[in-house]
Amino acid sequence: MGRPQSTPLPKQPHTATRTALVPAQRIHGWVDRFTAGHGPLVEDFDDTGLLLRAADGATALLRAPWPADGRPGRGTTELERLASLAAQERALGLLLVRRGGYALASASGSTVRATKSGNRFIDAKTTAEHAAKVFAGQHIEYIVPGGDRALVEQVLAQPALKAVGGRTRLAFLDVQAAKSATLPKAAADACCIRVTVTDPPG
Repeated sequence: MGRPQSTPLPKQPHTATRTALVPAQRIHGWVDRFTAGHGPLVEDFDDTGLLLRAADGATALLRAPWPADGRPGRGTTELERLASLAAQERALGLLLVRRGGYALASASGSTVRATKSGNRFIDAKTTAEHAAKVFAGQHIEYIVPGGDRALVEQVLAQPALKAVGGRTRLAFLDVQAAKSATLPKAAADACCIRVTVTDPPG
């Protein structure tokens, strides 16, 4: 007696997702190119961001780099308001930590102010103390974490950072090297609109 043949499961449609960091002044051009490549758009806006649905099934979720916090962007369309919000200058505290080093800075928008860096990660306590000195006397609205998530959490949990530890954290930055030279790009990236594109099923 032969074995019953199993029915193959239907293949699930494959979708690819990628994220891009787009400066506020370039977002209109980015959306124009997305429309040209995928067809007319339908817009949905909620607390997560502006979702663009293209005619071919592709989507793009646009998220502001920080919450409005009582300072919403201006404009006649959702895209204009999103770009306006992202173009605002906010006070940032950058905390980039990896085993190979740390890079700390206060920044006004993408302009880096006070900094401190080291070519090796000593321990969470010492790095937190360095960060506290960098942030001291600076207006810090948001913390910008990056590098090694576990190490960043250890540093932020230290008593030395109690004054800023409760600040809203912006999106985590994927930095391969935490050093002084990475701080300008990290500050610029922190101010970008995060665009997550999902390709149409295929």
